[in-house]
Amino acid sequence: MLTRYKKSQEKIAMGLLSFMPSEKDLKKLQHSIKEYESNDDWQLFFWKEEDIIGLLGIEWINDQLVELKHLSVNPSHRYQGIGKKMIDELQGIIGPDVEIIGNEFTSSFFEKCQIEERNI
Repeated sequence: MLTRYKKSQEKIAMGLLSFMPSEKDLKKLQHSIKEYESNDDWQLFFWKEEDIIGLLGIEWINDQLVELKHLSVNPSHRYQGIGKKMIDELQGIIGPDVEIIGNEFTSSFFEKCQIEERNI
């Protein structure tokens, strides 16, 4: 289940974000967290089962378009469909009329999810 990020969860967020290749540098990682905390167009969500095991970050481009900025799953929980579940639940939260697009770091995974969905 997706839950909204809270400032008190900063260390968990930084840990999960650090799994993304684009967030290996500490200054870049701190900048991203600060952006999620200060920019109303950026929203960060956690995927929680028993524990928090994933993270998803978006940027609202306009009322009908959202960019998937970050998507990370704890390595011990990968290849279980959690990333796809996060995207599906995000679509439910933002509404069916809002399009989600990937960026240079998330688009290949996002496109793979869409291809799998069409093949079902």
